[in-house]
Amino acid sequence: MASVFLYHVVGDLTVGKPELVEFVETETVEAAIRAIGESTEGGIPVWKKRSSKSVPENAEIRQQRFVGILNSLDIVAFLAKDECLADQDKAMKTPVSEVVVPNSSLLKEVDPATRLIDALEMMKQGVKRLLVPKSIGWKGVSKRFSVLFNGKWLKNIDPSGANSSAASINWPTSSSATIIRDKFCCLSREDVIRFLIGCLGALAPLPLTPISSLGAINPNYSYIEASQPAIDSTKKLPQDPCAVAVVEPMSDGQFKIIGDISACKLWKCDYFAAAWALANLSAGQFVMGVEDNITSMSVPDLSVSSLTGETNLANGGGGPARPKKFSSRSIGFFSNTSSPNLGAFRNMYRGRSAPLTCKHTSSLAAVMAQLLSHRATHVWVTEAENEENLIGIVGFVDILAAVTRQPTTVPEAQTS
Repeated sequence: MASVFLYHVVGDLTVGKPELVEFVETETVEAAIRAIGESTEGGIPVWKKRSSKSVPENAEIRQQRFVGILNSLDIVAFLAKDECLADQDKAMKTPVSEVVVPNSSLLKEVDPATRLIDALEMMKQGVKRLLVPKSIGWKGVSKRFSVLFNGKWLKNIDPSGANSSAASINWPTSSSATIIRDKFCCLSREDVIRFLIGCLGALAPLPLTPISSLGAINPNYSYIEASQPAIDSTKKLPQDPCAVAVVEPMSDGQFKIIGDISACKLWKCDYFAAAWALANLSAGQFVMGVEDNITSMSVPDLSVSSLTGETNLANGGGGPARPKKFSSRSIGFFSNTSSPNLGAFRNMYRGRSAPLTCKHTSSLAAVMAQLLSHRATHVWVTEAENEENLIGIVGFVDILAAVTRQPTTVPEAQTS
């Protein structure tokens, strides 16, 4: 086990993190769209409203107030309902309690002195956010790999992490710094990956090892054929990662990936334009886009709702709101053909709508860099010989599982 996991603690990752501002379930969809645009991983934690700010909360009560994580695809799927498209103003005023999927297991409150390896174990088991108390005087580990918490609790856990779990770990009760009451910051899995990519030397030879050799490729992905209605993707929507591949079946039984419908793709889109497309187009048309001149006779004018009454979603909150027709550009996609035939789209599908892919021979470090540079939650994996043939997906959990495996099970890095 790399010492970076044993001697670093969660508090090291919180340096510079802003204080958490709770987004409560009584807020509107309109407010959620604004908050998601400023978030990471295309989603925000949602909380039940606190009964009284004057009464101190313990960790158990705070955990009970957590509802779930709301992402952009949840909102687009909600807005794609007939009643929402018919009355956009009412839809935007809907409380998020009617949209968010309750799942209290997605968040865990931990002490700043919790070892990084233990935090990774929790994330591997499904935790998406770590709630960490803010502290006075916390400066993190002053020297990399120094045993800052070399003491009794460090001896109580198997260093390999093989026998530990989120339910059985004896967590430390306090850090060396003074905890600030009721002030927290929130760590995402992206924060952890960003920290690990700065410690690649300590993880050698893992970073240069192909993801296929590490067993990091998950073959159990969700998909929808391009000819099916796009709305069908929401009927089998996975939670981790929140993504469905849009594919075309090949004669040999394999799938050719042409795009994906995911929370990170819709992160900063025009939500009502995306909702209309989800409800009315095929999956292939949704990810490839259609031009204004194709839909001018068939697509009704969309009065794009604004966030403030002065701005609209299509341009990220700038410019006056105005009626508009659906276009691929409305949801951040690009198209350069005027043919409505799906077959004509195949060769032109490029640009922002292109799925983020890697080869099964790609190194772990390369995939981590892809995730961070694109602010994505997943990368689709293709064959090295044919970069369109889909074989699996790599998400945050798959990477965390790969980097925490025993050295004896990790093959040597391939240099070819």
